[in-house]
Amino acid sequence: MQPHQGLPQPQRTWAILTVFCGLIMAVLDGSIANIALPSISRQLGAEPASTIWVVNAYQLTVTVCLLPLSSLGDILGYKRVYRAGLATFLVGSLLCALSVNLPMLVAARVLQGIGGAGIMSVNTALVRFIYPPTRLGRGIGLNALVVGVTIAVGPSLGALILALASWQWLFAVNVPVAIFALALSRSALPETPPQPRDFDYPSAALSAVVFGLFILSVDGMGHAGMRAAGVAGLAGAVVLGWLLVRRQHGRTAPLVPVDLFASRAFTLAVGTSFCSFMTQMLAFIALPFYLEYQLGRSLQETGLLITPWPLMVAVMAAVSGRLSDRYPASILAGIGLALLASGLLGLALLGRDAASLDIAWRMAMCGLGFGLFQSPNNRAMIGATPPERSGGASGAQATTRLLGQTTGTAVVALLFSLDQTGAARIALYVAMTMATLGAVISLSRLRDGSSARQAAGAVEPDA
Repeated sequence: MQPHQGLPQPQRTWAILTVFCGLIMAVLDGSIANIALPSISRQLGAEPASTIWVVNAYQLTVTVCLLPLSSLGDILGYKRVYRAGLATFLVGSLLCALSVNLPMLVAARVLQGIGGAGIMSVNTALVRFIYPPTRLGRGIGLNALVVGVTIAVGPSLGALILALASWQWLFAVNVPVAIFALALSRSALPETPPQPRDFDYPSAALSAVVFGLFILSVDGMGHAGMRAAGVAGLAGAVVLGWLLVRRQHGRTAPLVPVDLFASRAFTLAVGTSFCSFMTQMLAFIALPFYLEYQLGRSLQETGLLITPWPLMVAVMAAVSGRLSDRYPASILAGIGLALLASGLLGLALLGRDAASLDIAWRMAMCGLGFGLFQSPNNRAMIGATPPERSGGASGAQATTRLLGQTTGTAVVALLFSLDQTGAARIALYVAMTMATLGAVISLSRLRDGSSARQAAGAVEPDA
């Protein structure tokens, strides 16, 4: 069977299982270490502020490596990059578990981040070749389902591991999973045709500088003492980014996929995605403070009241994936973000005497909206690109998600540094505004029928 027609059963099942194993590890390790920072600080004798780099090193490395590795996936084949990412992640996880001091742990996290970037950079591209075109939405929906469930259970899983064992086991548990995925991937994953061209090393280096500088600068703007440096760094990132984009113009398959932005469907899908993930991070960080300080809930109540959001995302992800095989992404994603904005507005308007049920159903509405948006928009982003540029689209998708989340985190930090009393409620209003903007961008794809059809990537379902 040709790659663009998907894989036959049962190979398709084994292939998607391999992809999910890597995705779960890469997503989980982006946040699971947060809960262990106090333990790491005590055992390694490190300053608490310094241990933040256990988290930052991984996130920063993943972000700066995504586009170069997605380009490498186009050149070498997505299977080779994915398997190399798995192997690197395996070694990095093992070194994390064996670390005896903070510098060794941070270095191991950098290596783990390179592996995580290899996994995530070609993840969606592989899904495109695993499923036939008529079932692509289902595959992307299952992808979103795995991410949603992983994010939802991550803190609880981390707490469970720490209750039973030391922090080293947070990383050691990856080793058998990675070995299993590597062994399975050899025969299960599809072989995709490589693109005969040279890798653009200067652009890869410049891309790493641009995204690294952007993330560090945006993070710095959230801290009073680093605000001026953050603004200067952000200006530098913009200038270097402009030079990077200029360098990419005219290339057949540029490392930074500027060629894909010639497609209106792709451009609007990227814009919608950035707004949505910025919204998600604004809300996720602000809500615990809002529920505890503004609405007077306990820590345990706060955890339970937030739960409907990720649960509804997980439920809706697979459903919206199937819907995206039949209906335009512009409509599904637009409705989803409108529901998300409505839920956030409802939460922001609550008073201190609000009942738990009033909070819970608004959380569920937010999760329903985000879950309805995610799969169709991701399908539109991938469907608007030619198969040979699936790596570039996959890398752009993951990079947009991380940049949106990073920006949302920085905005919350900035709001808290300016006004601690009302910052959480203001953050919810900002999140609502970004969700509304995303809905407007998504629905603008309806301005012409061809764009809407292309954005949906809609095809006739299987007989």
